[in-house]
Order: sequence, then structure tokens, then C-alpha cells
Amino acid sequence: MKHLMGMALGATLATAAQAQETVVWWDFLSGGDGVRMKTLIDDFDAAHEGEITIDATTLEWGVPFYTKVQTSVAVGEAPDIMTYHASRIPLAVSQGLLQPITDADWEQMGLGQEDFAEATWNAVTVDGQQYAVPLDTHPIVLYYNRDLLKEAGRLNDDGTPMGLDSREGFEETMAALKDAGVEYPLGSVTADGNFMYRTIYSLMGQQDGELLTDGEFLAGDNAEKLQNVLTVLQEWTNNEWQSTYTDYPATVALFTSGEAAMMINGVWEVPTMKDLADEGRLFDWGAVELPVIFDHASTYADSHAFAIPANNGVDEGTAKRDAVLEVMSWISDNSLFWATAGHIPANSGVTASEEYSQMEPNATYSSLTQNMIFDPQSEFSGVAGPMFDVMSTYFVPTLNGEMDPAEAVEEIQYELNDM
Repeated sequence: MKHLMGMALGATLATAAQAQETVVWWDFLSGGDGVRMKTLIDDFDAAHEGEITIDATTLEWGVPFYTKVQTSVAVGEAPDIMTYHASRIPLAVSQGLLQPITDADWEQMGLGQEDFAEATWNAVTVDGQQYAVPLDTHPIVLYYNRDLLKEAGRLNDDGTPMGLDSREGFEETMAALKDAGVEYPLGSVTADGNFMYRTIYSLMGQQDGELLTDGEFLAGDNAEKLQNVLTVLQEWTNNEWQSTYTDYPATVALFTSGEAAMMINGVWEVPTMKDLADEGRLFDWGAVELPVIFDHASTYADSHAFAIPANNGVDEGTAKRDAVLEVMSWISDNSLFWATAGHIPANSGVTASEEYSQMEPNATYSSLTQNMIFDPQSEFSGVAGPMFDVMSTYFVPTLNGEMDPAEAVEEIQYELNDM
């Protein structure tokens, strides 16, 4: 009898073990992002104990990640779910790397178009079909040192920099900071054209400029609009208002040391600032939407999103797909914690919450979602894509005062269209 009971118990345990779904996960999240996502994964596992568990692996960001995805899909060894940049989705769809997120999937997750900003939804949509679930928006913003701005007489009563509404006003602020003895009014990544692209594309957007129109790069007056941007940024360098040939880590160091009074950087540096401030090693700081240098507000953004690879057996109607959809919807619904990494949650229900409205500086700059622009939808666009590489070649010498803006635009236009 004891033997039969043991067999029955073993069968029950085996059934329970089989009932638990393991979701294989790949991401490219390191640093503060990685730490926070690990916490979310642990929280998910705890909330779904005995039902679903996530087996997560973090891979190298950029080209190595996307190359591995392409290879894994080709041989049928892709993960069940992965993080993806929205800007890379057109290329991924052309390569057959992603499964569509169907109407039935959205219904099962309790999410839909109304839960996301229009630009974010459009960024994961190709030919009317969605291929990912947006997790966040991660734009660039203007970080600033309130202490230095106050000393220069350029701090508003609400604690924001003066002159954010016009080129003239912003340049007055930079000039005043220089006159007050600040070495660099603005810290900029000027040794990496891939990062410069974010600022330059933002300022093109402020002129309603487009990189790609009907299959042609910089058509019509868009070349002129790009030249306008490069000319302004080169003038800032020539006036010694921004740092020259500065790589990413050095830019952050200039700002956190007080050598630069302001800095254009991604929202992902918010944890760096918060940690230093908590340790008593940082001045009074803030972050706000980019200044309006041309006609109206516009800011480059991208989104981290969740995608389901093709050729991985995560088919509709299966328990595996149900588990993957639960992972995506649960993390979306619980993405308030993800905002502590500086990102703006894509789920509008989260950003509309009272808790989010109390988060700073996130709540201050989250209004930029009304003005954000994503990469043009093209196989050449996206993080670490060929368009970035071409433009990067010319941005570095131009912003550092060693190449004429008109010549740079001519070369960029030729090379982009030659692709």
C-alpha cells in the first residue's frame, strides 16, 4: 500500500512539475538596467511560483546581440522571449526574425493601442501588424546643475534652466555660464557619432525634418535642415560652450564633477545621478526635456520592447505562448519599478498613476512623450544599424570644427542613398 501511495505521490509531483512552464529569456540589459530587470524577473517568479519561471540570460548589447538572434532563429534555437529595440524591428521583420503579436495576444494580455503613445505603438508596427510589446520610452534629456545655474543667474524660480524655449535663450544661458567661469556650459558626447545622432535627429525633428522620405534619404529641404543642425552645434564647439572629442564616460564625468553645468544624455543615467546624490557626492541636479533650438519641441527616442522570435515553437494556443504573454503583460503592468532606471514606462496606465507623478525627475520630463520621434522605419535604421554608422563618420569631425557642415551633409546624403 505504501508503495502504491508513493507511486501516486510521485505521479502527482511529476504532473505538477510538467505543469510549470519555463520561459527562456534573452536580454541585452546591463548596469542599472540589468539590476532592475533582474529584480522584476525575481518578483515575477515569486508571483508565479509553481506556474511559470523565467530562465534569463544577458548577452552583449548591440551588434553581437542581434547577430546571435539572427543565427539562433535560423537554426531553431531562439529563446521564448527577448528584449528588442523598437528601432530595429523593420530590419528584423524583413529578415523574418519575429513573430507577430496578434489581436488575440493583445486581448489575452489586456493591452492594446490605447495603452501606448501613438509614436511608441507605431514604432513596433510594420504594415499594420505589431511585432513587439513596448516596455518603455528611453529618450535623451538635458541634465543640469542647479547650483552653477543659480550662480550664473540663469535658474528659473521653479528650479529649471532659463532659456529652454529658444536658441537665443539657451545660448544666453551657455554664455552666462562661461562668463561665470564654468569650463563647459554643456557636456556633450562629441567623440561618438552614434550618440550624437540622437541629439542631431532631435534637432532635425524640431524643424519637421525627415531623414527618409519615399525611399530617399535627405530628400527636398531635409538636407538643409540637417545642415542647420550641424552648423549650430559646430558654433557651440567653436564658442567653447561644449566639450570637444569627449567620449561617453568622460561626458558623464565632466557633468558629475561640476566641470560641465549641463549635459545631454539618456534617461538611463538617472540612476547614476540618484546614487551619487544619495551618497552626498553630487550637487543639486535635475533633468528636463531638450531645449527648443528651432521651431518646436522634439526629442529622439527609442523603446525597449518584448518580442517573440520566429522558429522557436512558441505557437498560438500553446501553454508556452500563454506563459510568454503572461510575462510580457505582467512586467508591463508592473513597470513602475522599471522607471527607477530613468525610463518612461510605455504603459500609459503606469505613467498616469499617482505613484509615477511623484517620481522625479521622471515626471518632469515625461511630457516629452508628446513630442518624441523614432527612427524612420527602414531596414537601415535602428540601434547599431548601418544608417548610424554612415552618419557617425561625418558627425565627429563636423561637431569638433574640422569639417564644413555643408560638405558633411553632401557626403552623408550620397553614402546613405548609395546603400
